[in-house]
Amino acid sequence: MKKALPYILIAIVILLAAGFYIDRTSRMDLLPQKESSDTESGDTQLKNYGPAADFVGVSKWLNTDKPISINNLKGKVVLVDFWTYSCINCIRTLPYITKWYDTYKDNGLVVIGVHTPEFAAEKVTENVERAIKQHTINYPVAQDNDFKTWNAYRNRYWPAKYLVDADGTVVYTHFGEGEYDTTEKVIRQLLGLDPQTVSTDTGNALRKPQTPEIYFGLERLEYFTNNTKPRTTPETFVIPNRLDKHHFALEGAWQFDDEKTTLKTGPGKIKLHFQGSKVYMVAGSPIEQSVTAKVDSFNPTIINISTPTLYTLFDSSEYGDHVLEITIPNAGFEAYTFTFGQ
Repeated sequence: MKKALPYILIAIVILLAAGFYIDRTSRMDLLPQKESSDTESGDTQLKNYGPAADFVGVSKWLNTDKPISINNLKGKVVLVDFWTYSCINCIRTLPYITKWYDTYKDNGLVVIGVHTPEFAAEKVTENVERAIKQHTINYPVAQDNDFKTWNAYRNRYWPAKYLVDADGTVVYTHFGEGEYDTTEKVIRQLLGLDPQTVSTDTGNALRKPQTPEIYFGLERLEYFTNNTKPRTTPETFVIPNRLDKHHFALEGAWQFDDEKTTLKTGPGKIKLHFQGSKVYMVAGSPIEQSVTAKVDSFNPTIINISTPTLYTLFDSSEYGDHVLEITIPNAGFEAYTFTFGQ
């Protein structure tokens, strides 16, 4: 029996390795996490990233009467778009995707939105439906609340686009904003249309430095200035005299958890030193309340906060270093992230 033991162990290792290989290849292990196209003489050089994964573990399908399978879309060109409704980068991409769908659906283009949430509030179907209506999305959207389809594609980004040809093979990917003209060229090329006739701009304008995305949850808390170390119990904070660029501070009684901080008793304040010309905030409140956002000497803006979603706090052409102060009258205000633009 002792002599046979090493052979048994070797056999087990071989079986496990075989099973692991099958599992990995069945979930599109060939997909790289980078831009995948080069443009030469008007045609985009397509690449074979393997068969497209199916839409698995979908919590609910929206804008369609029945579930959709990638296997039933053979013969069509399919654009799979991973997004979430509070992501400013996704929101800036949506007008291009909705336009492509409206322009090319009669030519054989199918668009499937895969809504994979970053925050718990984005798992709520009513909130997703509200965003679909707000952004005039008419194509099917899969609620991927458990990241099952996200993982099947081995995706890592919001937004992320995967183009699938008529044979069901992923031939092009793009992550983040921009490259809209290239993406449309690939769509037209796959549909058998002239790839040089595109309707979208390049989206490649030179971008100035700006403050990175800021999170309020303990899991990704990085730019918090207050001297007191935040905990998961209510604490009272005071805004310090000095606020470094790209940092924020709190005033009042706040409580942190993994993905947000909540004002426990009102009033309260958030102060932010940022670089850019636009500020967006993912925020919410169980009872609608009006908060005041004041940037430098600009006129203050009143924003009604209710459903957790993305709100615009400052939208200007005045790029530079600015200080934003948000005054919140009542308890219950929830702060998730700051994002920025120019």
